[in-house]
Amino acid sequence: MRTGISIVLTSSDRQRLEAVIGNRNTARKHVWRAAIVLLSADGVGTVEIMRRTGTSKTCVWRWQERFMHEGVEGLLRDKTRPSRIKPLGPAVAERVVRLTLSDPPAEATHWTAAMMAQESGISASAVRRIWRAHGLQPDRYRQFKLSNDPKFADKLRDVVGLYVDLPAHAIVLSVDEKSQIQALDRTQPGLPLKKGRLGTMTHDDKRHGTTTLFAALNVLDGTVIGRNMQRHRHQEFIRFLNTIEAQVPAGQAVHVILDNYAAHKHAKVRSWLDRHERFTFHFIPTSCSWLNAVEGFFAKLTRQRLKRGVFRSVVDLQEAINRYVAETNARPKPFTWTANPDEIIAAVRRGHQVLDSIHSLMIADKGFMRPVRGWPRPGAFWVVQ
Repeated sequence: MRTGISIVLTSSDRQRLEAVIGNRNTARKHVWRAAIVLLSADGVGTVEIMRRTGTSKTCVWRWQERFMHEGVEGLLRDKTRPSRIKPLGPAVAERVVRLTLSDPPAEATHWTAAMMAQESGISASAVRRIWRAHGLQPDRYRQFKLSNDPKFADKLRDVVGLYVDLPAHAIVLSVDEKSQIQALDRTQPGLPLKKGRLGTMTHDDKRHGTTTLFAALNVLDGTVIGRNMQRHRHQEFIRFLNTIEAQVPAGQAVHVILDNYAAHKHAKVRSWLDRHERFTFHFIPTSCSWLNAVEGFFAKLTRQRLKRGVFRSVVDLQEAINRYVAETNARPKPFTWTANPDEIIAAVRRGHQVLDSIHSLMIADKGFMRPVRGWPRPGAFWVVQ
């Protein structure tokens, strides 16, 4: 052993090193480090340690010295080494951020890591690190739609009021139709899910027709009244209202929440409403389908039954939808509204203020502005003409 190196093992250290060697899941480098120390403590010479562990003389000396100064923990931890690649300066990150917020070249709609790497002269992984550090995600975007309904606040409070404070001796129904549901069959059978492999499904399909689901969600108990029809005109809507009239207990007022689809406001629908005085319609603001509670039921239906379903006819599709409605009614879940309407109204006002400011820039100085390539998208700049 080298001069100045003295290895004395305590019983706990010896047990720990032997456990490291005996564990089949231990990293190989930790095994031969522990073996070097154990052999050294037993008085084995350097040449013999090299032969038994398959390491070099400098390697044996290094780990003998490391154990002498840092103990077992020093064997199980690698010291950090400086990177061979010099770190990027703040100027590079600043340039990448500035380019990301500008228009990409070649009429592309958004920056990719490869495009930015080529433009800035750094690697794509470095570009991704800079984007991650600055919270930039140019490959993603969020869609939005602001309602232009002049009575947005009043209609919102009216509908939310029905959700959070149901009228006494009344039923609140969220009504809508999911139109053009396609009965899709696959051209070839897919493979089932198994360990290490996803389930498969052909990208092409056979179309066997469509159906329209009219649905009314009872906000209080979560049950659904559903009916499949071929079309979604005012005639079919009136037939569905008759279905609701037949299934809702007599003597109870019915408050119906629905959107501004033209069939819902047809003259014959209004005439039907005049003849059925216990029904009251509450229209949500325009472009606010998220306010209609039955849309959540439609989303679950699509995700759990329709999206990957295989239907060889419209009848098969309708039967599958009817079974899902029956399953929903067997385990109903009441609808609970949690959002604050004041916060929603404030957010919509802020959105309109941003759009109004952009519009003001467009007409400023008696000129006009045009959107850059790829508009609309987040981060797009407006260029004055």
